[in-house]
Amino acid sequence: MSQTETTALAQGRPSTTALMMAIARAVHQLLDEPIVLPDPVALPILGPELERAVRDDPYRYNDPMARPMRAAVVARAMVADAELAEASRAGVRQCVVLGAGLDTLAWRVPATDDGMRVFEVDHPATQAWKQDLMRQAALSLPDWAKSVSADLQHASLQGVLEEAGFRGDRPACFVWLGVTPYLTDSAIEATLRHVASLPPGTRIVFDYRVDAGVLPSFERVMAAHMAEQVAALGEPWLSAFVPEQLVQRLTAMGFGSVTDLDAPALNARYFPRRKDGLQTAGGGLRVLCARVGEGR
Repeated sequence: MSQTETTALAQGRPSTTALMMAIARAVHQLLDEPIVLPDPVALPILGPELERAVRDDPYRYNDPMARPMRAAVVARAMVADAELAEASRAGVRQCVVLGAGLDTLAWRVPATDDGMRVFEVDHPATQAWKQDLMRQAALSLPDWAKSVSADLQHASLQGVLEEAGFRGDRPACFVWLGVTPYLTDSAIEATLRHVASLPPGTRIVFDYRVDAGVLPSFERVMAAHMAEQVAALGEPWLSAFVPEQLVQRLTAMGFGSVTDLDAPALNARYFPRRKDGLQTAGGGLRVLCARVGEGR
């Protein structure tokens, strides 16, 4: 896997799309009622200057395209939190956040999860950016979390994790959000195969783009618009999958339980019967949970 396959990171710049996702989580705390994803760090992680701007005018980030995107960001984080909580109940004590960006999952780990360790892995440029924002906001990672800077184009995920203290002989929960669209198919498969090689009980949550050829027309239009936007930011999408084929590939790798969540499933879970109408419209984005060594 490589977080450096996008133009932005290849040039040593932090991810603009990571900032967009962080803003979406922050705006959710201010505009959406009821809040689905309570996150006390969502605003401070932006740094003092941007936090003030978002607080002063959150409606600036509430256009018709931003709302369903915000719902998707919230929903995928909720899926990850739920999967980590279930993993913890099953005795898993390691969580790896791949392509962590400005992710705040480490702060949302319940204090009752005794012994849980969180490894935040990302490109050095992105990690340095996050740490600078944290310093400005007087934030620090919780004691159970560790920042792992790695250019995975030139280092193996296994080696990077082991050097950071990860135990490859124990199960773990991997969270991989907002990353796979920017990676090649081969880079994605390499990471999934590594996760599949870990002990039973290991699991992964990730989102992915659906191949435009199998999307309904309205989702195809949304996806095309978003693709143009991220490409203009220097972070073009590099991969997309036919859902049924992706599930088959995961099963062949050794994942015994695979749950693929589309927009209707996410809306039913997290946004039912809301007065404000907050929902994800899909746009070709799905969230998938896969577990090693469990039957379907």
